[in-house]
Amino acid sequence: MHDSFRPLSALAAAALLAGCAARAPEAPAPVDFRQTIQTAEKAVFPALVYIRVVRKDLSSGKDEKGVVSGSGVVISPEGELLTNHHVIDKAEEIRCLLTDGEAYGAKVVGFDQDLDIALLRLERAEDAPPLPFAELSPAPVEIGDVVLAMGAPWGLARSVTMGIVSCTDRYLEGAGRYTLWYQTDAAISPGNSGGPLVDTAGRVVGINARGMAYGDQAFTIPSPTVLEVLPALREEGSAGWAWFGFQFQPLRDFDRNMVFDATNGVVVSGTDLGSPARKAGAKAGDRIVAVDGEPVTALTWEQMPALERLLGRIPEGTNTVFSVVRGSETLELAFAPRAKGAVEGEEKVLPRWGFTAKEINRFDNPQLAFYAPDGGVFVSAVSWDGNAESAGIKELDILREVGGKAVSTLDDLAAVYDDAMAHLAERTRIPLVVERRGRRVPITLNYFEDPEKEIIE
Repeated sequence: MHDSFRPLSALAAAALLAGCAARAPEAPAPVDFRQTIQTAEKAVFPALVYIRVVRKDLSSGKDEKGVVSGSGVVISPEGELLTNHHVIDKAEEIRCLLTDGEAYGAKVVGFDQDLDIALLRLERAEDAPPLPFAELSPAPVEIGDVVLAMGAPWGLARSVTMGIVSCTDRYLEGAGRYTLWYQTDAAISPGNSGGPLVDTAGRVVGINARGMAYGDQAFTIPSPTVLEVLPALREEGSAGWAWFGFQFQPLRDFDRNMVFDATNGVVVSGTDLGSPARKAGAKAGDRIVAVDGEPVTALTWEQMPALERLLGRIPEGTNTVFSVVRGSETLELAFAPRAKGAVEGEEKVLPRWGFTAKEINRFDNPQLAFYAPDGGVFVSAVSWDGNAESAGIKELDILREVGGKAVSTLDDLAAVYDDAMAHLAERTRIPLVVERRGRRVPITLNYFEDPEKEIIE
């Protein structure tokens, strides 16, 4: 027999087995996931809320109503609750159903469209007993943590799904100026929006906001980010972001295949029209290396929200010093931010004319703000069977003159419209001047027909 296959003696075999037994790790105790889920459920389910919203819908050029639903979580015994901004956006009525079957109306206390977060308060008697509530955890989660997504998907009874945290710093372009997202594989369906993401200890670690149409990944606003703006939502009704007007680019921009020859700072890719940054002389290509003497760096897009949040929390009117590298020169620019304010303009439907008008907002409509840097009003929707459609008015037309009068605000437009409606017996035509892609176009709007009037033969 070959030496390598020679049998062991009984004594040697016993010694080897004893050594293996001594070194073998103890098997971990089995995890009872059913017990884990039930424990977390008992901690948070009583604070879970089903939200039903009647909202104004002007997207068709008509004043219509729609119903949407979502979820929320009570965060104080007084009836404060958190949900997503997109759940209550343009709400005319908000009704909330608690787990115990009690139903209440709710009012919006504050919201932030950038973070997609909203703070509501249930309309209850002041002497009503305290409500069960859940606490937001200030601690971040880690990849691999088991989490539970709770809510009322599809407007049905409350449910819970389980998964793990697959990413703790997901950057979503266009949906994360001030925050990174938790990415999980806990299933989130329509209606789960605004519900809590809960850890196995029953702590709320985030507010669920969006899921993928295809796939099994969902995205959650981290609780530490929510806690950072919560006091401002309570006291001011908004997050109160400051606005310098910078557009940034990281030093390592993989998507655009651009790598800058530097290891610190962040690149200014542009400045907003009329912004404090542009007025102070900031230029595309500048590299900001410090803010008020504190170094700043954004190597990748994942580091950008922290920088944006740092600048956004600087109080309005506070003089701020930016250390800038421009070519071979290092200089300092000192200027103060303005309040960012609303990131979407107000809307008004003009039913007889057959279109919806909206305020131009530099954040929501940058392509229109280029032509109207001081603001203005544009056509946001045209009714398919209305008078505006027949006259050739198009979406994104900027209204410059209506009835021979300059129009720069919704109030200006409303005054002209109300006057026209008060004199229907005398006239049913009105001249308009719209700006379309930089070119002024005269239009005559004939509003003799009333599309809303039912014709009975």
